[in-house]
Amino acid sequence: MTETAGNPLLEPWTGPFGAPPFMDVEVAHFRPALDTGMTEQRAEIDAIADNPAAATFDNTIVALETSGFNLDRVCSVFFNLSGSHTNDEIQAIERDVAPLLARHSNEISLNTKLFARIASLWERREALGLDDEQARVLERYHINYLRSGAGLDAAGKTRLAEINERMATLATLFGQNVLADEKAYTLVLDGAADLAGLPDFVVAAAAQAAEERGVADKHVITLSRSSIEPFLQFSKRRDLREKAFTAWSKRGENDGASDNRPIMAEMIDLRAERAKLMGFDSFADFKLADTMAKTPGAARALLDTVWTPARRRAAVEEADLQALAVAEGGNFKIAPWDWRYYSEAVRSQRFAFDEAELKPYLQLESIIDAAFYTANRLFGLSFKERFDVPAYHLDVRVFEVTGADGKHVGLFFGDYFARSSKRSGAWMSAFRDQQRLTGNVRPIVVNVMNFSKPPEGERALLSFDDAHTLFHEFGHALHGLLSDVTYPLISGTSVSRDFVELPSQLYEHWLEQPEILSRFAVHSETGAPMPEALLKKVLSSRTFNQGFATVEYTSSALVDLDLHARKAGEGADVMALEKATLDRIHMPEAITMRHRSPHFGHIFSGGYAAGYYSYLWSEVLDADAFAAFRETGDIFDPALAKRLHDFIYSAGYRRDPAEAYTSFRGRLPTSEALLRKRGLAEVK
Repeated sequence: MTETAGNPLLEPWTGPFGAPPFMDVEVAHFRPALDTGMTEQRAEIDAIADNPAAATFDNTIVALETSGFNLDRVCSVFFNLSGSHTNDEIQAIERDVAPLLARHSNEISLNTKLFARIASLWERREALGLDDEQARVLERYHINYLRSGAGLDAAGKTRLAEINERMATLATLFGQNVLADEKAYTLVLDGAADLAGLPDFVVAAAAQAAEERGVADKHVITLSRSSIEPFLQFSKRRDLREKAFTAWSKRGENDGASDNRPIMAEMIDLRAERAKLMGFDSFADFKLADTMAKTPGAARALLDTVWTPARRRAAVEEADLQALAVAEGGNFKIAPWDWRYYSEAVRSQRFAFDEAELKPYLQLESIIDAAFYTANRLFGLSFKERFDVPAYHLDVRVFEVTGADGKHVGLFFGDYFARSSKRSGAWMSAFRDQQRLTGNVRPIVVNVMNFSKPPEGERALLSFDDAHTLFHEFGHALHGLLSDVTYPLISGTSVSRDFVELPSQLYEHWLEQPEILSRFAVHSETGAPMPEALLKKVLSSRTFNQGFATVEYTSSALVDLDLHARKAGEGADVMALEKATLDRIHMPEAITMRHRSPHFGHIFSGGYAAGYYSYLWSEVLDADAFAAFRETGDIFDPALAKRLHDFIYSAGYRRDPAEAYTSFRGRLPTSEALLRKRGLAEVK
């Protein structure tokens, strides 16, 4: 017997729909499976690179596309679990294999003989008789290999490989440090005074969190966004709000083993050095060269378009909050831990409702149904819960997705509740991508959330922001589920970073439509639909507090660009650079960045370095795209929905993003719809 014999990760996945065999997988299976997967792919790559026959599309590109089958499968399971249901053993493996996987990737992307074959095909591309999709795949391979350093000299390749390995280790440590700080902190609420102002749903969630952490007869607030944000929104205890907010804001910035400050500095320096090796002035220049924006200047121009009106709107909002605080006897200046509390109070006064009144109408189960219903109306999809498909946690639900013709489309996993083994945030990922190269391979996608889990027997209730998050991530899921391409390289969400958020952000628009809310926003106890008066209040308040929301997001995006505008050798005191950016843009003192640098996972442990602007870039697209539906008078217009399916959701990376959007809309977008959506168009 070898250590890989009987390893369920390496054997055929014979369960329903070929889903991962979660029930059979143990932590001890991962490392040998990863090692075996790398060994297998290394042999496959050597065979391609050493092939004595002249390069052809089949013996080079197709061979690359079909290599690494086992490694891809094992990584899909391992890295999904490392984010959504981790433990000390998984984290130890993750730290060990991060540089090994980076080295393995380097061996492929920096392989001189392999790149020579790709370059040969690229030079002869007009004579190869390729169809449009094949031509696109060849183009992307050529671009990807050039951007991975395949054209560097031997010394450059060696140094780039060292940088990539070190970066993989640092990114892993960064994410684990943030999770460690989140797991370590609890705010224990002891008695009625500590619970002052908290509505029943927050108290119930805090009781559940206390029970899970073994804190008897008390309540606990954690650093999960779904726990701390409602606390900041409703707690009358300003001292406790300050404690909780300070801990939330300082994740990754605490002295000790989880301090991310030295990690950030090293990562910024290494990225700048990598960019210089590749012939670019900065990492931002390098990163954006292969996006819709093309240049940091274009990204900054968009951010500047919204920054000034957003800051002006935020100043008006802050004055309203300050006036209310003074009227209540407060002799303090509005601080970041006050904003959500007084903003909720102002909204309650102005629109005669608050989150506590709205939340009973936003049951998790109903919002899931609303997302499914929208997908059915737009794309003809149906969803059936399956209890015979294994999942990695008891809270995870599995749905089979079928098309209008009744045929199987894919599997959708929904992992909705926060737990200590899960990193914060929300995301979509895949256990298997769609492709037709090796048969009709159907996708298996997962949405991971961090909603507060209700006590046993009670319904899970969402905030309106939570409901938006669910629709957002489900839009990503549809991008993966509806993919209809032949080649894995361009499948599903494998598109440019500033285009990938279009399907997700666009999908959010349907949540706010009266047709959806009137049908699915029903009271958790009575089953009565949301009263029309409340529905009107909700919809009329959509642009409320958008100055705050735009400022906290845009400041994060500008800091990201400034950090990655550094040149090699300039050094990177990230906290000083963050402060310098915020001082330059005159950041309001009462608002903090949505993601301060020490816990900015998007850019230090995710794929958004120099790319956080892309949410706003995609918002220009999504606001303009939904305006197209409004112009038809039917938010489910069949002809427009078909174009949306054909050119956006199912198309993968078959086309350049600008070409894909133009094919759907008939023209490129303008930013006018974005400013209207955020209520900033009239701010002068």
